[in-house]
Formats: sequence, structure tokens, C-alpha cells
Amino acid sequence: MNPLLPQSVIDRALERDAAKASAEYLVQFRSDLETFIQAEAVGRCVDVGVSERPYDRKWSYVAFTDPSGGSGGDSFTLAIAHKENQTAVLDLVRETRPPFSPEGVISNYAAPLRDYRVFTVTGDRYAGEFPREQFSKHGVTYEPSELTKSEIYKAALPMINSRAAALIENPTLQRQFLGLERRVAWGGKDSIDHGPGGRDDLANAAAGALVMASKDSAEPAWLSRSIPYPKGYFGRMA
Repeated sequence: MNPLLPQSVIDRALERDAAKASAEYLVQFRSDLETFIQAEAVGRCVDVGVSERPYDRKWSYVAFTDPSGGSGGDSFTLAIAHKENQTAVLDLVRETRPPFSPEGVISNYAAPLRDYRVFTVTGDRYAGEFPREQFSKHGVTYEPSELTKSEIYKAALPMINSRAAALIENPTLQRQFLGLERRVAWGGKDSIDHGPGGRDDLANAAAGALVMASKDSAEPAWLSRSIPYPKGYFGRMA
């Protein structure tokens, strides 16, 4: 509606988030429920044939987890990612379906964290103290996420739409991304979550890791003398 607004600004906004930009710039009314990510966008980001990427000492890795208590319907998930130039690269995802022992799952997840030299994992701030206590037993610090799940998904969307994210080939992950729905409440605030009967535990962990990696500019830990290995770390690797 503003003839002085450059078309390039509108085009970039549409590329990052078509639904939001259409309402803001093209005066198109938004429905209360929308598909969040298009299949074509996700497909363009998938590295076909790559189910997991090995550790490479030249990269600095980050991890995000979506904890679960093990007795409900939610999975306990983990994702590891890194940044290459302007692309956030997903390296690994893990999912444990209930029933399970949270302590046992964290013990299992400590292995890939060690393999990728990750000493801090970020996760749901509402998970309570148990993940912090259990991860600390394995020399890993658990930090609550500063972003809500909806904020993580909103930050990941433009990365996927602009192919600034590289995904691994994982049918469950892709299905969960495509099952995300955007609900618009009064006041225009977005809420992104899975649809009725769906799941998004793996998508949440992967999106969280990608968003963290996109903001990570730290040098690899092995280059920095200011990042000591936790006491007893190498003994646990044996």
C-alpha cells in the first residue's frame, strides 16, 4: 500500500515468512490456522542420502534437547548442529520414545555430545531440575532456552525458506516440520505447534539447534585455551 516502499524489501519479507509478509505488505487477511512450513522449502534444505554427519574438528558444535519425563506421550530428543559460512548445518538427531528412564536417556545422549565436543546443551526451561542434574553427571551443562518453542520455530522459518539451513534426511523430522501449524490469536500473536494428535519433539530439537548454530560465531573449542575440558572428561570417553 506504500508506493515508496521498494519491491525488494517486500520480496525479501515474502521469502522469509510468506504468511506474515502477505498480511503486512499485501493487505491479505490471515486465517486463524495456517500450515507453517511448505514441503518444497523443507525439501530444498534436505541433503539427500545424509542421515548423520561425522564430527569435524574445524567446526564448533551446539546442541539442543527437548526433554521428557518418559511416562507420557512425548519423546526425549536431541539435535546437534554447526555453522558453515552463512548456513546452519544439522549434524545429528536422536529420539527416544516412551516409556523410558530419563536418567538412562541422558546417559545415552552424553555419548554423542562427547563425540562432538559439546559441553553445554540448551533445552526447555520448563523441564525442571532433573535434566540439569543428570546432564551435570556427565560433564555437560544444561541451560534453559531463552526462546519459547514458538519463537524458535519463527526464527527457523526464514532459514529454511532461504535455504540457510542444511537438514539431514530423516523422514520423522521432515514429517514433523510439515505438520507444524501456525495459530493466530487475538492481537496477532503467533503460536506454532503440532496439529491435533501430532508430534514435534524432534522438530523442536532440530530447530533449536539450527537457530543456535546460526547465531554461533565461536571458534572450535579445541582452538581456545579459555575453554577447559571438564574434569574427568577424557576418562568418561574411554
